[in-house]
Amino acid sequence: MARVYNFSAGPAVLPEEVLQEAAEEMLDYRGCGMSVMEMSHRSKMFETIIQDAEADLRELMKIPDHYRVLFLQGGASQQFAMIPMNLMKNGVADYIITGQWAKKAYQEACLYGNAKAVASSADQTFSYIPDCSDLPIDADADYVYICENNTIYGTKYKTLPNTKGKILVSDVSSCFLSEPVDVTQYGLIYGGVQKNIGPAGVVIVIIREDLITEDVLPGTPTMLRYKTHADAGSLYNTPPAYGIYICGKVFQWLKKRGGLEAMKEYNEKKAAILYDYLDESRLFHGTVRKQDRSLMNVPFVTGDSDLDARFVKEAKEAGFENLKGHRTVGGMRASIYNAMPIEGVEKLVEFMKQFEAKNL
Repeated sequence: MARVYNFSAGPAVLPEEVLQEAAEEMLDYRGCGMSVMEMSHRSKMFETIIQDAEADLRELMKIPDHYRVLFLQGGASQQFAMIPMNLMKNGVADYIITGQWAKKAYQEACLYGNAKAVASSADQTFSYIPDCSDLPIDADADYVYICENNTIYGTKYKTLPNTKGKILVSDVSSCFLSEPVDVTQYGLIYGGVQKNIGPAGVVIVIIREDLITEDVLPGTPTMLRYKTHADAGSLYNTPPAYGIYICGKVFQWLKKRGGLEAMKEYNEKKAAILYDYLDESRLFHGTVRKQDRSLMNVPFVTGDSDLDARFVKEAKEAGFENLKGHRTVGGMRASIYNAMPIEGVEKLVEFMKQFEAKNL
């Protein structure tokens, strides 16, 4: 069977080249006679895999030496608790609510201290990014938290908030490695890898060294302390070894493609094809304020739920998978991550034009 165009929000499309390489190495990784799936995480061979993965990620993101890279488990959702447990020294944190995931992170932080919602776009179904140039940041806030790209709602911060000197913590799960980023603007930047980097089961945390301390909230489990994992080089317990191996292959794939500058250019080109069509279409329209549009996740609707359902059904039959929108937005959503080829977007738009012609 031919591969479909997979527009899933996550787990999502991976580069074919990476999947083929992994398939070739499945039974015998580089002559060792076993799969990476079977390999001890304490072996020299796996040590090389994880160290090379970190080195490649550091190179791609230009991560300074005073930041640590941690390959962890529990997904992005576990970070919702881990962040306040480790960083809420004064017991205060400010959250900007731009979607479901920021809201969930905020609700979790409320369990550990005085979390405050200092801005929100809930009033318009999270279809925009609020003005963050002069927020009421608490003088005692330990950090300011954002979800930088909103997978469900298709919004993206184009300018980071003015945190008034406080540490910025950002969930970048659905825009990870899609464009260059200045890591030094953040105290902690993290993301689940299953959207843009690898298979589900790994979360990568990039954290400034001075934020990794013994001074955590009372009762914080050993496994939920950044220091535990930093001290052990992400090998405190058995890590998601195979997932890390695939992430490493994706990092190498990105380097071969010219790094994050080249990816940004490619992603902008891809997104423009879809957004330009949505802006001129008489049937479909986007749901996000233009200046806040994500390059990765593109929600759109016809305005008629029956027609939306028919579009999703016919698109699936034509080889376009996972286009159904999230229930809170409805309609459709095309996630066009790094590994989605430009032809996939071109063919989707071609199909949308045919559907429009038949249904107007």
